Amino acid sequence: MSDLLTGFAFFLIIEGLVYALAPRLLVSMAKLLPSVPEQHLRASGLVAIALGVGLVWLMRR
Repeated sequence: MSDLLTGFAFFLIIEGLVYALAPRLLVSMAKLLPSVPEQHLRASGLVAIALGVGLVWLMRR
């Protein structure tokens, strides 16, 4: 449970940094998002999941 909370805390830190340090970039990316095909968004999400799982697996070995 401690690892889950630590992961969530890091997620909040990274999200907060994006909003605090580059709010204009975040807004411009949000405006661009509707023009990206759904298949590309889905593929990007799956790649991010695979990379995250791979990193956790490597760290836990």
